Amino acid sequence: MPISLFYSDSTKALYGDAGCFDPWKLCWTPQESGMPADAVAVAPGDAVALLARAGSMRRVPVAVIGPRDAKPEEQATAEALGNGIGTLGLQLLCGGKGGVMEAVCKGCLEAGGLPIGLVPDEEWSAANPYVAIPLATGIGPARNAIIARAAEVLIAVGGGYGTLSEMAYGLHFDRLVLTLGDAPSVPGAIACASVEEALDRACQRLLRLDR
Repeated sequence: MPISLFYSDSTKALYGDAGCFDPWKLCWTPQESGMPADAVAVAPGDAVALLARAGSMRRVPVAVIGPRDAKPEEQATAEALGNGIGTLGLQLLCGGKGGVMEAVCKGCLEAGGLPIGLVPDEEWSAANPYVAIPLATGIGPARNAIIARAAEVLIAVGGGYGTLSEMAYGLHFDRLVLTLGDAPSVPGAIACASVEEALDRACQRLLRLDR
């Protein structure tokens, strides 16, 4: 079923079949009056970017998970994904270390984003150089559960047992779990053919269009 979204520059608001979207509560509310005359059709990604640019959208994190010993193609995918997240104005959350985590932070930071790194170490300085907001936990791999709980969407780029644990936690917490490349295949996780598809699905979840 086609998604009908309209954005008004005069009201800085998003409209759709369900009414008007509340970007702070991330929910749709009934709209008694019609849409403003300047409302134009937008795609989910454009809608998220416009709301983020207006400063009205709550920055609930999108987590990117994956291995420290990432393959070159996984690093390239993660960097492109981070660039897309930063460009859309989404909030990136990751484990803050190397490999996929470093690549996604690099892409996000260079696109103007502020990557959050939830590192397992006791000191924030253990984060990779592209983490803008390093949070030291000192709890080791147990921080995987916090990442899965804190994020609205988890996107896995490759990965092994550590990534698999985050995916399992995400599904247990009823989060949207997406995969790219050769990430573990888990029932309930959605395999995406491209970075663009993953970003589109993430935006649809944030806009409550996929339920």
